[in-house]
Parts: sequence; structure tokens; C-alpha cells
Amino acid sequence: MKSILEGRPALKKEVDKIAEVAGYLWQNGWAERNGGNITVNITGLVDEAMRALPAISEVRPIGETLPSLKGAWFYCKGTGKRMRDLARWPMANGSVIRILDDCSSYVIVADNPVVPTSELPSHLAVHNRLIEEHSPYRATLHTHPIELVAMSHCRKFLGKDVLTRLLWSMIPETKAFCPLGLGIVPYGLPGSVSLAQATLRELEDYDVVMWEKHGVFAKGLDIMDAFDQVDVLSKSARIYLDCKAMGFEPEGMSDEQMKEMTEAFHLPR
Repeated sequence: MKSILEGRPALKKEVDKIAEVAGYLWQNGWAERNGGNITVNITGLVDEAMRALPAISEVRPIGETLPSLKGAWFYCKGTGKRMRDLARWPMANGSVIRILDDCSSYVIVADNPVVPTSELPSHLAVHNRLIEEHSPYRATLHTHPIELVAMSHCRKFLGKDVLTRLLWSMIPETKAFCPLGLGIVPYGLPGSVSLAQATLRELEDYDVVMWEKHGVFAKGLDIMDAFDQVDVLSKSARIYLDCKAMGFEPEGMSDEQMKEMTEAFHLPR
């Protein structure tokens, strides 16, 4: 059976980036078993021939009505699928879906009837908000970075912007490449409506959100951008924990040094 990617180089390039990031997540140890999710808005890459393709699944409910998603298309990691497999076979471990005109249901269009992640409603709620705000962001990522999750078990780090300032101070690149820092969402049941709502609130001010004792949720221009932000935050967390393992509290960049960098590179304050 012909893949939807054949003859569509722009779409294939996007899916190839998704597969590449999935490999990084597995190699970093951030995607145990079937852990983590990826959802990417590919509506801008859809051509007329794609729009004419029939559904290969029954109509499936989203669980809520998301009016800005009418007619939108997404690539979604499949439920129960492993990132290490998605890295090798992205169209066998994920699927392309189309949101129906009722904005509360979807169908799978290609390549195989792989049911999307169980956290699809949370991801789609974020995409709905991004479209409402005319945001250029097209990708959402959920993963389990070891050091960041470990730090979320320490109560003193969970105050507003406490962890952000600490991570920024470990290495200049973190402030430069994740300038909005890290939002914090208190522990919530994975996949719950309350977790999704709390995430939406934090994403108003941050591009990356820590789910306490669970993982992170990031949005980005594309999936590589979302990954990069988590990657730099994770690097800072490793530096901090390595210093602690060597028996000392890291000094970190001073407030003056971070202010100097913020002004020099015109970063958000």
C-alpha cells in the first residue's frame, strides 16, 4: 500500500524530524517502554489529494469540543507504541488524523489505523489554544527527562520560577535557548482533564511545563524546537546534580551575570 509520504517531500521531511526526535528521546532514556507522546499540526502540508482520501477508521471522539481545530490535520504517536520503534518506522507507530467539522471527533487517514495516544485530548487542547492565539507553534511533546523529574521530587524547587532561575544559572545557553523558563504543574492524574487545564494555564507564560513527579510537556515551532528546549533544561539539571554528587552546592551565575546576558541577547525578562 502506498504511503501518504510518497510524493510529498515537505510532509516526509516533517515526519522524518519526528522520527529523529523519537530516537533522541529513547537514547537519552526519556522514553521508557511506551512513555511519552508527540503530536504535530501538519495542516499546512496537506494538499488536495490528501483531502480527498477516505478515512481508514471509524469516527472517534476527542472527548471535548475544540472549535479552532475544524478541519485540522495532525501526526500523532500511537497509543502503546514505543519511541524506539517510532524512530525506525514512524508511519507504523503513529498515524495521520483529520479533525471533523463537529470539532469533537476525528478519523484516521493514513497510513495504518494506529489509534493515537491516550493523551490526545490534552495535546489537542493545547493545539486548539495555539491556533486561537495565531501562534506559529505546531508541535507538542511529552517526555520523561530523568534529571528534571528527579528535581521535581524536591519541594523547595516547586515554587514559581525557583527551578527556572536555578537552571538558567547553571550555563548561559539555558537562558538563551529556553528564555521563558519552566512552568510547574502540581502532580495530577496522567491524562486527566485537570492536568490538561493546569498545563494550558502554564503554557500561557512558558514553553515548557514540568508535571511534578511525571515529566515535561513542551510546545515548539516544530518537534525539534520543542525537543531542544527540553534538552537545554535537562543539561542544566545534570550539571546541578553532578555538582551535588561531587559534594558541593554549585555557585551558578549571579543575578548580575544573568541580567547582563538578558540585555546583551535581548531575551525576555
